[in-house]
Amino acid sequence: MPSTDTIAAIATAPGAGGVGIVRLSGPRAMAIAHRLCGRALRPRHAHHVRFGDEAGDAIDDGIALAFPAPASFTGEDVVELQAHGSPVVLQQLIARALALGARAARPGEFSERAFLNGRLDLVQAEAIADLIAAADSRAARAARRSLDGAFSRRVEDIAARMLALRVHVEAAIDFADESIETLGGEEVRAGLAQARALLAALLAEAERGRRLRDGVHAVIVGPPNAGKSSLLNALAGSERAIVTDVAGTTRDTLRETIRLDGLAVDLVDTAGLREGGDAIEREGMRRARAELERADLALIVVDARDPAGGAAAVAGALAGVPRRLWIHNKVDLLALPPADDGETVHVSAATGYGLETLHRRLRALALQDAGEGGEGEFSARTRHVEALARAQRHADAANSELGHERLELAAEELRLAHDALGEITGKVSPDDMLGRIFSTFCIGK
Repeated sequence: MPSTDTIAAIATAPGAGGVGIVRLSGPRAMAIAHRLCGRALRPRHAHHVRFGDEAGDAIDDGIALAFPAPASFTGEDVVELQAHGSPVVLQQLIARALALGARAARPGEFSERAFLNGRLDLVQAEAIADLIAAADSRAARAARRSLDGAFSRRVEDIAARMLALRVHVEAAIDFADESIETLGGEEVRAGLAQARALLAALLAEAERGRRLRDGVHAVIVGPPNAGKSSLLNALAGSERAIVTDVAGTTRDTLRETIRLDGLAVDLVDTAGLREGGDAIEREGMRRARAELERADLALIVVDARDPAGGAAAVAGALAGVPRRLWIHNKVDLLALPPADDGETVHVSAATGYGLETLHRRLRALALQDAGEGGEGEFSARTRHVEALARAQRHADAANSELGHERLELAAEELRLAHDALGEITGKVSPDDMLGRIFSTFCIGK
């Protein structure tokens, strides 16, 4: 439904700058701009104007541009006022726009209106926020591809296949006395197999896109006093963690983000794993195991003087971690440091020995975990990955039900798979989900 109110917001970053932009969107945008600028604005023409206050005195002079509906970012009448980038001037322009009938925009409301008016799907709207937040050129390229629709087109292709299969299966239900083989069953099975293969490939790529956007979640784990906190400090290049010779010093998780070739690696230092300990230490160990359950990479730190004992202390906590890197610390206390192999890196967090090798191995694992950075990559979010995983489970269930010729159940599973895919682009989008998504945007978007 079209909005009945007009919104206004500053669209440039906080602080002073050469140019600042105030954006208006809604049915009164043109009329408010007319009053502010003292003249009507021709569509898609830059006008040099003087912005006036209620008394007719000049607030500033600058450029005004008008974009009539529906060919605008939001699909509504949009006006952009470009003034000098003084926060005081921009706030005066906002105050004047509000006095003339606009209201202050909510975070993300411009992008939300673009989505609701069909100018963007939900993935593209989220890609705008990802592009703004991109910390390196690779993340920016991936967000740009999502904004251009690369991710959305693949989701919609699979959704269309699921819908067509569901229609075919539901049509076959009307002929309950006939075997599905006589009603094109082989064609349905082949189509579902193809859709499932496409879905599995897209899920893997979306997971890589999620890691590219959010970073690789690496958990430092090991027995007490193995040097985990010292290693975190060495990798971070600062004294982030308290280091003592007392076992069990680390009681809670400590996070630090480092960047490797532009890819964020979220390092989490955890409490040492062992039997016993007081109540606080046991809670720290519980949190360490919880971090491991969602880790992309485990950095397993053991004392180089007793690697077997350290490995035994953490073995039970590593199940389910997709990638692992064994780090033998405190090699400075050995007579002769062992040679590294494909599974293990030998370091001394105290002296810096082996840290360059560790950085190379960590970089290789992190980049491998997030993909090779090809031209086809796109940005994705956790909710996209979760929706694709649900769609995959329903597609697998549909295949099983089809094998037993339970057509009603197969049709229902195909519907659920189609709906899960629709959540990604916003074709199926509960209002509370939209509220959560757009509330994370900046005000001017």
